[in-house]
Formats: sequence, structure tokens, C-alpha cells
Amino acid sequence: MIPVLALLGLIFVPLGAFLWIDGHRVFELAIDYTMCRQLAPTGSLAPLPPMRLATVRGAARGTNLLVHWKRDLVQGRGAQCTLEFTLPRKLKPPVFMYYRLTNFYQNHRRYSRSFSDKQLRGEPVHPEGIDVACRPYGRVAPHSDVVYYPCGLIANTFFNDTISDLTEVATNTTYEFTERGIAWPSDRRKYAPLRDFDPDLHVPPPNWVATYGGRYTEMPDLANNERFQVWMRTSGLPNFYKLYGRNDSEPLERGTYRVVITDNYNVADIKGTKSLAISTSAMLGGYNPYLGALYMGTGTICLALAAIFWVRHRTNPRALGDHRYLSWVQAMGGVAGAPAPGKPS
Repeated sequence: MIPVLALLGLIFVPLGAFLWIDGHRVFELAIDYTMCRQLAPTGSLAPLPPMRLATVRGAARGTNLLVHWKRDLVQGRGAQCTLEFTLPRKLKPPVFMYYRLTNFYQNHRRYSRSFSDKQLRGEPVHPEGIDVACRPYGRVAPHSDVVYYPCGLIANTFFNDTISDLTEVATNTTYEFTERGIAWPSDRRKYAPLRDFDPDLHVPPPNWVATYGGRYTEMPDLANNERFQVWMRTSGLPNFYKLYGRNDSEPLERGTYRVVITDNYNVADIKGTKSLAISTSAMLGGYNPYLGALYMGTGTICLALAAIFWVRHRTNPRALGDHRYLSWVQAMGGVAGAPAPGKPS
């Protein structure tokens, strides 16, 4: 056990140190804009209240983040939240844009099962099949042939805040994010245009009415809507990040940036929050110091146990067994050439 524990410790401690250092190279800026509609001033920008969280984690932790916000009411679009923040350092590509939701239980059994994989693959499905798979958002009415497309609880709660690209205030240049490449290739293969789409028989889910109205003029392109595909991969935890966009080619320079968010998504009903996050990545993904700390802690425990066992073995070694006392050896009269038990050799 001593060499096994020592070997595990010598492997885990350096590996954990590497993962911990690599994880802390990640830069993450997160701004909570949940109460923008209620608290942000209209007309001119004002500092973000202290109770609203604006945090920097990773490579620039401890930096004082300057954030201002305001809200505007745009006819036909509802409330728009403008956030202006100072980026404390230059970010090398790839740069990712996320939204973060809290207290949202996508792992609830009834929620996670409420979708039709056949409908998403573009296959014709009978309204009864839709009603069973997507309850309570399958059919529009009992015994009706009109169904929701896409159907189910997951699709109905699709995150519908619209987040603009970043605009550098001093130069008025735009840093663009694309949704191409944000979904897993395995997820993209699950979607195809609906072959039997009929605008009279397929209507938007209730929470999509603000975007599409009560009736489709054309079929929504779910096969190429990667933000929808990212949403449909449900999270296992109530607080989660979802990728909204990425830029793989251009660095994000240090400076003051402005982003405009159409504030549609309601998190008050779930008593949760929503945040905008800008982040870089490490070898194993986003900001995650816990995996490296776990490896280092496990390796340290292994080394400590190996040292304790070695000291115990050196100071008070365990007595080895004597084969001469085995019952079958004694029955055979002992081993030839060996002294009998209890007699001096």
C-alpha cells in the first residue's frame, strides 16, 4: 500500500496544481441584470446598485468592476436594458458570451421529459403522440388537431432575451459574436425541418407569442437555431450557464463596452436571477478551480497516508508469518532440513 499511495500522490498533486493554475487563467466577467426593468434609470446611465452583482473571477479577480446601466421602453420591443462596463484586460480568443440563470430546475423529471424528439427531427407525429410526449404543451386544446411547434415545457421556456454584440464606447467599433458552433455536433444532428409543417396546424408555444405572434408566417428554422439547441440540452443543476455566442478569431481589447439586452425573459416567477457573462476558456472549459483543488487535496492525503504507514512500518514492523506452523506442514512432519517448531536451529 505504501508505494501505491505514494504513486497516486505523486500523480495527483502535480496534475491538480496544473489544473488549478490553468483554471485561474480563465477570465470571467458576470453582470446580474435581473432588476433592470424595475431599478435602472431611464434616459442616462447610472452606476449599478451595490446589491446587484457584478463580479470578475479568474485571472483578474479582485479587480474593481465599473458597471453602469439604464433602461429604455421601445415600442414593439418592450424594455431594453443597456449595460456599460470597463474591461480590465485584453482577452485572447476564443471569447465566449453566456447567460446565467439561477434557481431554474431543468432537471425536474416532468420538465426534462416534456418534448418530442420525433417532432424535432422533422418527422410527422399524430396530435395524440404530441399530446402524450409534450404534456402540458402538446395540443392547443383537447381533441384538437392544432399542436404547438416546438412542443413541450423545455421549448416553451426557451430563453428569449436578445443580447446585442459588444460596442466599444470610445471608438464605436463592434465586437461580434456568432451562434455558429455553440451547440454540440451531436445535438445539431437531432434537428431537421418539419416535413408536414402547416401554419394552420402548428402554432407557436405560449411564451413564443411575443416573438412570433399567435401564428407563424413561415416555419421556424430550428435545425440552424443553435441557441435553441443549446437550451434544449437541459442542465443537471439549478444554477447554470448557457452559451449564447462566441468569437474565435479576434481578441477583445481592453476598454469600455456597451451591450443592449431586450429584457423579455421573466425569472420573477421562479424567484431566480439572470446574468450576462463574458469569459475565456481553459483546457477543460470555463472557470473551475475546484477540480484542481480536489486533485491536490486527494494527492496530499495519499502522500500523508503513505508517510504514516512508512513510519509505522519502520518503527514497529508487522511480524511475518512462519510457514512451519501451518497445519498441513505439521501433519507431514515439517519441511525437510528445517528445524521443528519450538526447537533451536
